[in-house]
Amino acid sequence: MYHRLSLCALLAILLVACAKDNIILTDVTGTESETITTTDTISVVFSESGDAVVNGASSSQVVTIAGNGVTIVNKERTAITYLLGGSTSNGFLKIYSPKKQQIELHDVSIANPNGAAINVQGITDSVSKGKAVYLVLCGTNALADGTNYSGTPEGEDEKAALFSEGQIIVSGTGSLTVTAQGKSGIVSDDYVNITGGTITVNSTAGTFVSGSDTTKVAGIKGKDSFIMTDGTLTINCSGTGAKGISGDGTAVFNGGTVNITVTGNNFGTTSGGGWPGGHGGNQGSDNSVAAKGIKFDGNITFNGGNVTVKSTKHEAIESKGDLTVNGGHIYAYSAADDAINSGGTLSVNDGYLCAHATSNDGIDANGDLYIKGGVIYAIGASNPEMALDANTEGGAKLYIQGGTLIAIGSLENGASLSQTCYQASSWSKSTWYALSTGGTTYAFKTPSSGGTKLVVSGATTPTLLSGVTASGGSEYFQSTLLVDPTVSGGNNVQLSTYTSGGGGWH
Repeated sequence: MYHRLSLCALLAILLVACAKDNIILTDVTGTESETITTTDTISVVFSESGDAVVNGASSSQVVTIAGNGVTIVNKERTAITYLLGGSTSNGFLKIYSPKKQQIELHDVSIANPNGAAINVQGITDSVSKGKAVYLVLCGTNALADGTNYSGTPEGEDEKAALFSEGQIIVSGTGSLTVTAQGKSGIVSDDYVNITGGTITVNSTAGTFVSGSDTTKVAGIKGKDSFIMTDGTLTINCSGTGAKGISGDGTAVFNGGTVNITVTGNNFGTTSGGGWPGGHGGNQGSDNSVAAKGIKFDGNITFNGGNVTVKSTKHEAIESKGDLTVNGGHIYAYSAADDAINSGGTLSVNDGYLCAHATSNDGIDANGDLYIKGGVIYAIGASNPEMALDANTEGGAKLYIQGGTLIAIGSLENGASLSQTCYQASSWSKSTWYALSTGGTTYAFKTPSSGGTKLVVSGATTPTLLSGVTASGGSEYFQSTLLVDPTVSGGNNVQLSTYTSGGGGWH
């Protein structure tokens, strides 16, 4: 009777507060959508003092309850909304379904000491294996896995505290905290699209070897792709070899706020150049795994949003394909390798981009590197590292064609500078400067260390002052750049035309 009264009261609140009849799916390109309607609603209420209670299942849904471990098999080809509430420190929800489904979290807390908290599987004999999960966040929610995964059926995947064989599309106005101790935080074997809500992933799991397989973990993995549309995402990874966000495909950042901090060590042994990756981003031997902030095997595109990535042992942001910045505010910091690295062409067309590396290149492209627009603050270490590095030895080139550029360190040899660059006669560490160009004033603070050169470029011939006092304006890059602030004091800095060398390895 206690559980049923609680369930009725809970459902009354849930259905008024957050229920949705229609689910909107946005595909990976962000240009198309489809609407599906859920036909049934199943509620699951977890309990610390008794068994979980499931209500609303029809005869075509097989429900198994073992304490607070709930398994639901949906045999019909109907879309279902699952309403989750209550709390358990020893439970899970596992769904087998051939159809897309919506899961609403309503102040629910699920911890599973033996595996995933929520695990959505397809039905193997169905052509609909791996359908989408629409995760709606209402109120304050928490999911946690255990340090050891046990009992996973043979042939099934169970890769994260929140795992789905199909797409994961997150929306809502609530929050979700995911604690990953055994494997990754959130994983889809398709793609992850965050369209709303506040998500925090705290990951302490590290890369590990099981038999002959090396299991790589991350805060969030979208096997095919990752899309950030809106909302707030915070990821903290301290596990060995763990990454903040990773995937085999592409990543697109269209909006929202992302904060990633990766403090774990690299995993495995080194060979050749060893750690850090150095030119080309090599990460050691075949069984080594680097701890990076954002890493995708395909292209990475920034169209908007605020993205901050910090990594202490390897690159902050790496694309094995092309990397393109069309907009947004991006801050990438690495204490051990390149701040930003692309395996192919790297293009900055617009937006605000800061790449700060204390021991390697600020921005390193293994193909051509184009600076066409936007505001770029690139900081590289002392020679032979650079602020802007293109793969000249491989036949590629650095092109400065537009935008506003502030660079601490050298530019790639043999660069094509169709927009004139200027070198300061000298620069001082930890000092505020004011750069005026194209009718805009940029106040920036220099780092405590870096390359020997300060290079600037803009739409018009710039002026540069050192030792200024600046306040107000718009803040960027961890408050190290102010746009159109109030500036006072300072000394004029002599500028001379910067010329690039003849090419080759720097």
